[in-house]
Amino acid sequence: MVSSSHEALHRVFQKDPALLTRAFQKVLRVPFPEPRDFAVLNADVTEIEPVERRVDTLMRVETDEGAYLLVVEAQGKKDERKRGSWPYYLAYLYEKYRCEPVLVVITQNSTTARWAAQPIRRGLPGWESLTVRPLVIGPDNVPVIASEREAERDVPLAVLSAMTHGRGAQAAAILEPLAFALRTVDGDSAAVFGQLIESCLADSRAKEIWRDLMSEIRYFFNNPVAEKVREEGRVEGRLEDRAGMILRILEWRAIPVSEAVRERVLACPDLDQLEAWARRAVTAARAEDLFAGDGA
Repeated sequence: MVSSSHEALHRVFQKDPALLTRAFQKVLRVPFPEPRDFAVLNADVTEIEPVERRVDTLMRVETDEGAYLLVVEAQGKKDERKRGSWPYYLAYLYEKYRCEPVLVVITQNSTTARWAAQPIRRGLPGWESLTVRPLVIGPDNVPVIASEREAERDVPLAVLSAMTHGRGAQAAAILEPLAFALRTVDGDSAAVFGQLIESCLADSRAKEIWRDLMSEIRYFFNNPVAEKVREEGRVEGRLEDRAGMILRILEWRAIPVSEAVRERVLACPDLDQLEAWARRAVTAARAEDLFAGDGA
């Protein structure tokens, strides 16, 4: 049982480790190599028995460019002691695992986010022996995902949005679209995500709304027609992604796309047909060439 927002904010990355690297790209705008594998590691960084030190979540990420340690810390408020412990964590973990550590701080508070983002410098002014630059995820850089369609495209990112904005005025606007999006994932994942979100909601009215929505989601997953509905949603999502890819290819190649072509691509209900059009989009001289050989 997740009992606090502090625990929920870092546990979401244990549920979906790939969410963290997507957050680098979509939220922090920091380039990160495409991950091949993830492993959640023991978060204990105790070195001397009487002094216990523990990070919130620790993951090893394997990429084509090497391995990285992602150190995730959930932070509810300013705590100057962290400016001593965070450099220790990174130095200790590098020595233990011999791969590059990356510190990520996640918070629901804008003031805390600005504090956490300040570089930590140790040594002579202007000639520091050690500099730590935390990457911070918070309400100022996580987008508010209040569209059902957008939430369905990346459910874990929508969950992160609800969690980081859980103490703000926009929390309630995120909840209903997200509840519908949770119906597109499996029941166990929906239950875990639902619990994490509830732990991060500060407003009692928002909590009440979310509990009502989760009751509907539980009913949905216990309904015998739910699997059919979810499968239809997954197929619709694949159709939309493939159609969007075709149009983006043409745009990247600076080929004008008429409204008629756009409508025909977006309305196509056949994945195989969309695949054929995607292959043609790579070499087509005109947007209309997508349909060459398809008849009227």
